[in-house]
Amino acid sequence: MTTRTALIFGVSGQDGALLARFLADKGYRVHGTSRDAQVSGFANLDRVAVRDRVQVHSAATNDFRSVAQVLSEVQPDETYLLAGQSSVGLSFGQPVETLESIAVGTLNVLEAVRFLRLDTRLYHAGSSECFGDVGTAADEQTAFRPRSPYAVAKASAHWMVANYREAYGLYACTGILFNHESPLRPARFVTRKIVAAAVRIGAGSGERLQLGDLAIERDWGWAPEYVDAMWRMLQRPAPEDYVIATGRVHALHEFVAMAFASVGLDWQEHVDFDPGLRRPSEIDHSVGDASKAARDLGWTASSSLQDVVARMVAAEQGGPWPMVVG
Repeated sequence: MTTRTALIFGVSGQDGALLARFLADKGYRVHGTSRDAQVSGFANLDRVAVRDRVQVHSAATNDFRSVAQVLSEVQPDETYLLAGQSSVGLSFGQPVETLESIAVGTLNVLEAVRFLRLDTRLYHAGSSECFGDVGTAADEQTAFRPRSPYAVAKASAHWMVANYREAYGLYACTGILFNHESPLRPARFVTRKIVAAAVRIGAGSGERLQLGDLAIERDWGWAPEYVDAMWRMLQRPAPEDYVIATGRVHALHEFVAMAFASVGLDWQEHVDFDPGLRRPSEIDHSVGDASKAARDLGWTASSSLQDVVARMVAAEQGGPWPMVVG
């Protein structure tokens, strides 16, 4: 079988690094981009032991020329668009940069694929944030009601992918992923913030953890399973969008309790509520229905939240964690 080539825009992030490892293990030639590949450390690629199997390139998705250049050079069979500002909280402080990196970045990749007439299958990383608050589990037919600049940008990118698919016949699809975690999450993400603080406190730091609304509810999964779903989406005969989620919802205080219990502590003795950490508009309840993915892709989430938290704590303490599926 001919070796396939994959290009990952945003290879240095959590999902990019995990996907690079996943594809390299399948025998792909893996290429990845960063804004400046000459100075980027690619620490996440090192952490998942795949740095020497990824050819890196400099490209900024908000710069059409650099996007077209790397696509023309690599000629990928599969293209994964994972780049862009990824923090919901940060998007309130940097709305313009968020919109540019996500919406304009997606448009540039789509237009470059069309302009170059590439025969590539394109995966676009969507987000459950587009749904806003949902009373019942959201599926592919649930209306978007974005509540942050990040979600507005992701919703715009979602519809651009659909438009290019319908107007130009591109094989392009969006994975609408609900929250998915791993030890590769940056420290600014609340899940990593909680785990890192719990481990430090358990080791005797004496600090207190400051958090916002502990009652918010989310659908949390294990990130290595979610990159498997991305790949499966591009193996379908025709492109379709899919919700990727566990279908299980937990309050943030449950996540906190599990993290502190993993280091033998009662979280309520070490956590303070800080109203200043609430976002201008928050999503109170978010859960997904991935039954279409189960039916078409044969994909279901197998890790529980307890599994996710235990693995993140183990990694924070310097131990091993399962970075690949299977």
